[in-house]
Amino acid sequence: MTKKTIGILQPGHAPDGTLRGMGDYDQCFRALLGETEFTYLSFDVEGGQLPDNVHAADGWLITGSRHGAYEDHPWRDPLEDFIRAAHEAGLPLVGICFGHQIIARALGGEVKLAETGWIAGPQTYRGPDGKNFTVNAWHRDQVTRVPEGLEVFASGENCPVAGMFEPGRVLTFQPHPEFDAVYTAALLEERGASLPEPLQSAVAQRLRDTPLDRSYIAQLMREFLKDPSFRL
Repeated sequence: MTKKTIGILQPGHAPDGTLRGMGDYDQCFRALLGETEFTYLSFDVEGGQLPDNVHAADGWLITGSRHGAYEDHPWRDPLEDFIRAAHEAGLPLVGICFGHQIIARALGGEVKLAETGWIAGPQTYRGPDGKNFTVNAWHRDQVTRVPEGLEVFASGENCPVAGMFEPGRVLTFQPHPEFDAVYTAALLEERGASLPEPLQSAVAQRLRDTPLDRSYIAQLMREFLKDPSFRL
């Protein structure tokens, strides 16, 4: 069977130090999705690198970023143009955290700083067919208006738009299925100072006690990227 090529667009990178040593964001997704069914191309969007053509890959995955989707960066508008072109061409788009948000913006939605503040560590969401799943999150921005044509398929207690879907074209998640407990603990160590102290302690406790459903989300992503007829 011919492997599909997935282009990974990186509008951000893991911070230097322990996290970078554990793998940059593209490596996290390669580990999550595996090498059996896909080959990968990585593009440093934050550094100004974008593919010349949306057909350079069979599908596209946009990673997280420390930046806000509403912030003005020289690479943001070209990335949104690329998203719209890939969407118009009918290519599958996967977005995670910032990727989820920038896809929403590019297709006519809205992203804002959430009044609820930071959401971090293991979070439980209600997904397709009422199935609950738990994965790590790390964000304070949220999609506040969903683009026309996309449906919300996952929501959390303080995150109404935790996942968006359009058959054959869009699958996004606000949380981070690519972050396992060890990676998120390192993230807490290196970037936890940005969180309120009570939340830091709560995240550390939940990371020790909470099983994650990363493999469930990984399988949804694989099926979506392989099969245009995939439905949730």
